[in-house]
Amino acid sequence: MNQSVSSDLLPVSVIIVNYNAGELLSDCVGCVLNHVRQVIVVDNASSDASLEMLSEKNALVDHLQIIRLHRNLGYAAGCNIGLAEATQPYVLFLNPDCLLDAGSLRYMLTVLTLNEKNGMVGAKMINPDGTEQRGSRRAIPTPWRSFVYAFGLNRFAERWPRLFADFNQNGQQLPDAPIEVEAISGALMLMKREAIDDVGCWDEKYFLHCEDLDMCMRFRQKGWKIVFVPDTSIVHYQGTCSASSYLLVEWHKHRSMNVFYKKFFRHQYPGLLMWMVKAGVWFRFGVLSALHGLRRVKKGLSF
Repeated sequence: MNQSVSSDLLPVSVIIVNYNAGELLSDCVGCVLNHVRQVIVVDNASSDASLEMLSEKNALVDHLQIIRLHRNLGYAAGCNIGLAEATQPYVLFLNPDCLLDAGSLRYMLTVLTLNEKNGMVGAKMINPDGTEQRGSRRAIPTPWRSFVYAFGLNRFAERWPRLFADFNQNGQQLPDAPIEVEAISGALMLMKREAIDDVGCWDEKYFLHCEDLDMCMRFRQKGWKIVFVPDTSIVHYQGTCSASSYLLVEWHKHRSMNVFYKKFFRHQYPGLLMWMVKAGVWFRFGVLSALHGLRRVKKGLSF
């Protein structure tokens, strides 16, 4: 007999976009399946056995929906496909390499509903070793902030915090209570459906990376608050879905950075500066590619 959806489950649709997450996908789904009313897994044409493992463990669960795509459409498109199937007033976008406990999700939902203008809530994302991950709470990486980060000028932040502050805030003291921030990690975003309807779907011009920053920008432009919840800990095995294709992931990441800067900052910065930002982004990609190639050569020579 199929498991029925209990009325005391949280009114949340969980959307998980999968791409070769392996056994972690089953673990991720298992963390939320018995606590929410709907779980939707959108698979971006995975080539591993992650879907087979998930189906074996949850063959008789009514409120788990698996959508198999015939090609990889990217993260934003996958989120939108899942969103079209969501039925609940709250939507959690969750990476398949995250492990979330029911208590944390319930508390996040409470925080989200405390204020009618709260539109999105995120949690403290931790590495497997217990340290807080970059991106859990952050400022928007404007072209200037990205320049500061790229050239290590954030080491002067203590003396000139307004000028040289790091957009990643995981190095700062953890707040004592939920606090409004400019952006949170796209690995876990709990949103009100009414806020999504007001702001719009994920921008599919991003294939991978920066789509979460884009969503945060648009939420704030529409007057919705983004809240970081410090007293929750979500384990995130970062990079699991992209571990086998480093250069391709980096190419998409740098391309998305240019899309993001052009969309939100081209009217705030002089054209020459924006050209320099674009050139800097692709120069950084070139350096990373060269270093990656050297590491592969050294690794090959070591055998």
